[in-house]
Amino acid sequence: MFRKSFLLFLTVCSFQLLAAQDNPLKSFPKGSTPKEVGKRLADHFVGSRHDLYAGKWMHYASVCAWNGALDYALKTNDKKLIKQLENKFEPFFTYEKSLLPPMNHVDYNMFGSLALKLYQINKDERYKELGLKYADTQWEVPANAKAEEKAWANKGYSWQTRLWIDDMYMITVVQGEAYKVTGDKKYLDRAAKEMVMYLDELQRPNGLFYHAPDVPYYWARGDGWMAVGMPDLMRMMPEDHPDRPRIMEGYLKMMKSLKEHQQPSGMWNQLIDEPTFWAETSGTAMFAYAFIVGVQEGWLDAAEYAPAARKAWLAMIPFIDERNNVTEICIGTGKKNDKQYYYDRPRNPGDLHGQAPYLWCAAALLGK
Repeated sequence: MFRKSFLLFLTVCSFQLLAAQDNPLKSFPKGSTPKEVGKRLADHFVGSRHDLYAGKWMHYASVCAWNGALDYALKTNDKKLIKQLENKFEPFFTYEKSLLPPMNHVDYNMFGSLALKLYQINKDERYKELGLKYADTQWEVPANAKAEEKAWANKGYSWQTRLWIDDMYMITVVQGEAYKVTGDKKYLDRAAKEMVMYLDELQRPNGLFYHAPDVPYYWARGDGWMAVGMPDLMRMMPEDHPDRPRIMEGYLKMMKSLKEHQQPSGMWNQLIDEPTFWAETSGTAMFAYAFIVGVQEGWLDAAEYAPAARKAWLAMIPFIDERNNVTEICIGTGKKNDKQYYYDRPRNPGDLHGQAPYLWCAAALLGK
C-alpha cells in the first residue's frame, strides 16, 4: 500500500514538473504564486489611505492599484475583497465627493476607469454615470481650452493630448472601460486612433520610447505605460479593426527590444539600456505584464517569452518587504535631460506606482 502511494506521489510530482516546464507561467514555488502575492498586496491596498494629489483629490497611481486589486479579486472570486474594494469607493458619492479629480487632464480623467470597472460588477447606475462623465469629457472641449488643445480636438484626438507616453495608459484605460460598459465603438476608436498617433510620433527605431522627445532616455516606468496600454487595448479590439495591425506592429517591436534589455537577474533597470543603473520594480512589473498577456493571447512566442516573464516575476517577489510594500520603486518623475537625474531619483517603498503593476501581474498570471 505504501509503495503504491509513494509511486503515485512521484507520478504527481513528475506531472507538476513537466507542467512547469511546458508552461512556465502556470507553476510557481510556494510563497511566490500569483494567488499568494496578489492576496498580500490587495489586502494591503484595501487597508491603506487614499493617495492624493497635494491632499486634494485621488491620485492616478491609487486608481491603478485599485483596478489591479479588483482584477485580482475577480480572478480569485474573492467576494469579500470585492465588497471591501466597493465599500472603499462608496464614500466618493457622499462625504468624500470633494476628492473626485477634476475632468481636465489625462491623469485625472483616468479615474473614470475605476467607476466603470466597479459598475461592471455591481450594475449600480451611479458608477456608470460617473465613469462615463470622465470618459466623455476627455473629448468634450471646454470653453476655456487653449489653442493647442483645440487643434488636437479638430484632428479628432482628445483635447488632453500632450504626447507623453504615460497617456497611452491614462487615455486608453478610461476609454476602454467605457467601451466595455456601453458597447459603443466610438470609445474604442478614440483610444485606437490616439494610440496609433502616439506610436507614429514617439516610438524609436529600436522599439522603445524616450521619456520625452527632448529627453533621450529610456526611463523604465515611462516605457511601462506603453507596454501595458498596447496589449490591454488590443485585447478589446476585434481582429478586423483597421488600427489593430499598426498597434500590433508597435507592440511586437517593443517586446523584442525589452527582451533584449532584460537583465540576467530577470529585472529591468531604471534606465532600460543602462546596465549599471539600479533594478527598478514598477517598470519591471509592467514589462512582465506585457509579456504575460502577449503569451496568453498568442501574440508572443511562448517558448521565448514565457520563461522571460517567469524569470521577471520570480525576481520581483524578493522586493516585497515584510509589510507588503514593494521596494525600489522610482517616485513620480518628470522629464529632465540629465542622465544622473534618473540615477538619483528617490525610491519609495509601497509607492502605488509599483504596487499597481505587481497586482496586474498577479491577476494576469491567474489566467485569461
